[in-house]
Amino acid sequence: MNYGKITQAYQNTERQALQETEDPHFIVLTMFNELLKSMRLFADNADLKEGGDLETKSKHFARSLTIIYALQSSLDFEKGGDIANNLFQLYEYGRQQLLSDLKEGKPTGTYQAIDFLSEIRDAWEEIGKKNDEDGRN
Repeated sequence: MNYGKITQAYQNTERQALQETEDPHFIVLTMFNELLKSMRLFADNADLKEGGDLETKSKHFARSLTIIYALQSSLDFEKGGDIANNLFQLYEYGRQQLLSDLKEGKPTGTYQAIDFLSEIRDAWEEIGKKNDEDGRN
């Protein structure tokens, strides 16, 4: 077995992971991806009468709220102005839908919030691609 190649591959992977965690754009994109995943898992399990799993529902409800809080807390209202305010309101809408759906046991609002947040996530990804292209030119 060639331990040198294995060690080099590990170091390359570690270096790449470190670079990605230093990229604020990548961090926010990852948070969006994890938020949407958790919201879907919550919504898919919200109705316990329809076969939802209580443990999955609870775990992903809490995880979704934590990610929303992190996204809201990361906004810079001085630099971001109206965009930051609008994003805060969108995140708050998602939070309110989660809370409402937890209370009602039906995921209707959460699915609507997922649709809106998915659009923001997709736009954020496109901004990242454009920034990457501009950085290469």
